Amino acid sequence: MPDMLVKLYDLPEIEPLRSYEQRTGVTIRRAIAPEKHVVADWVGKHFGKGWVSEAEVAFSRLPITCLIAVENGKMLGFACYDATAKGFFGPTGVDEKERGRGIGKMLLLYALDYMKQEGYGYAIIGGAGPAPFYEKTTGATVIEGSVPGIYRGMLS
Repeated sequence: MPDMLVKLYDLPEIEPLRSYEQRTGVTIRRAIAPEKHVVADWVGKHFGKGWVSEAEVAFSRLPITCLIAVENGKMLGFACYDATAKGFFGPTGVDEKERGRGIGKMLLLYALDYMKQEGYGYAIIGGAGPAPFYEKTTGATVIEGSVPGIYRGMLS
């Protein structure tokens, strides 16, 4: 899967977090350090060890670069940035049973907005799985010749 480039200065308008929470009951927020083991366990259960490693790196940054979606004390999804490399968005994922509710879109847009607030002009979506989703949601474009990119020779 190729990497994609997002113009952070040209993101669509985002629904305010409080409004989104009131409308859906889902809270989108930065994870906090005492939750690291909970988030890592959840990511491992739903997406595998490789993504656990990246999520754990996001917890080593200040501010923490892992956002989570929570409803009634239950984790529904996550999104990280600056984990695999500076300026990279991902990994990100939503519980299969919760997909279709717009949670992934909100995690994506808020993570990208935080990157913009931290001074980035562009973000790279590493190994972008659902490229049409990223293109439609953010205007992301495929970076030609980016496979395998920084993932070349990665141990598994």
